[in-house]
Parts: sequence; C-alpha cells; structure tokens
Amino acid sequence: MVADSLPALKRRRFSVADPMDAIFATEKLAAAKQNYGREICVFETTPATISQTSNNASDSEEPDDLEFTTEDYYRILATKKKEDKYLKTKKIRDAEAAASRSRITKAVVRVRFPDNHTLEATFHPSETLQSLVDLLVKVVARPDLPFYIYTTPPKKQIKDLSQDLYSAGFVPGAIVYYSYDLPKGVETPQGAYLKEDVMSLKGLELVPVQKPDSDQPAPEPVVAAVPASQKPAGEKKMVKPKWLKM
Repeated sequence: MVADSLPALKRRRFSVADPMDAIFATEKLAAAKQNYGREICVFETTPATISQTSNNASDSEEPDDLEFTTEDYYRILATKKKEDKYLKTKKIRDAEAAASRSRITKAVVRVRFPDNHTLEATFHPSETLQSLVDLLVKVVARPDLPFYIYTTPPKKQIKDLSQDLYSAGFVPGAIVYYSYDLPKGVETPQGAYLKEDVMSLKGLELVPVQKPDSDQPAPEPVVAAVPASQKPAGEKKMVKPKWLKM
C-alpha cells in the first residue's frame, strides 16, 4: 500500500506571539491529547491552495522546498534493497530491516475530509490501522454513520485494519481520505465532519520563535598592526657621530 507523501500538503503554520495566547493554545492541545489519547491538530487546506502550490513547484526552475520527503525516503529505501538483495543473505536483510524499524518511533497520519479540513494525529509505527479508525470514531461529528478511509492515487480502500502502520507504508507519515459509506440514493449529511471541540483546535499549532542568543561573547576589538616602515613621530633616527671611528 502506497500512501500520499506528507510534503504534498503544505499547511500554514501559526506562531503565537502573545504569551497569553500561547498558554491558551498549549492548554487546549494538552486537553485534547488527554481526551483522545494522542497528539492531534486540525488545519484547513483549500483546493486552490493545493493547486497553486503544485503549479508553483512545476514552474520554478529551482525547488523551493529541499526537505527530505517521504517519497525520497521510500525511493532510496527501495534502491538500497534492490542493490543489497543479491549481496546479503535473508537473515542479514531481516536483521537490518528490524534495526531500521526500531529506530523509527513516530508516524504522522493526516486524514483529509471532504470539507477540506485535515486531522493530523501521531501514532507509533507498531500500532495498527484499527487504531486510526478508532480515533476517527471519537473525533467525527457523526460516528453513527458508516465510513471508510482510502489512499490515492489510485483510489484504494483500506480494508485490512489489522496491519500495522509500518507494514502499511504509513511511516514516517501518510495522507488518507475519509468518506461516508452510505447506500446509493442517500444524501450526504450537511455540516462539519469533525466534532465542535476538535474543530476548535484549528490553527493552534505553536511554532517556537527563535530568540537572539544573548550568551554569545562580544566581538573582540580589532587592533590594526602598524607597518614597520611607519615609526612614531617622537622616535629619532640614530646618527653616527663624526668623531666616532670604527
């Protein structure tokens, strides 16, 4: 299963300048983590923003974002596996895969809803896809309605919920899509997909503001060296007396 890469969805980050706002946001996010059992946040991305980001990336001569993306991770991983496949035994490859897996401790999953809101949640790679579905049941406004999640492209419904996030290709992160699973002819309910208290988290992601480092020592004064040819005005040139015979 191949999931969308996270860098494909660029969101606006909000930095909180007012200390009171920072305290409010911190308490709000902490309460949500305690209520839902994991770190979550909500943001909105309009289709126009996604399209504009894609066009800008294709038109620019040099890439603006040089981050190591999820696609780069899997491409390098696949290339390495292909190169090492015929040089190492299965036992060695399994041991290296287990060691690589143990170093990854977080999977960030973004669930995009039809109303252009996105829920971001943090999981451990060993958790199953059922954990993601259980979280969605808690945060959606209509948990009584059947739904399913899928990845794209191509559109593929996620059915095996016993699979862990690492095996599903959701590490280090992925984007999945949410949809109601209603019978044909039944209208889709109007309104927000997420609960009101979850929607209140929208835009509450804090970004640390870098402060100037006051501990840096002051630059030492630069002393210009006086050339040997330039002598002080008070210094007289030594002249040999006429009476002195060498």
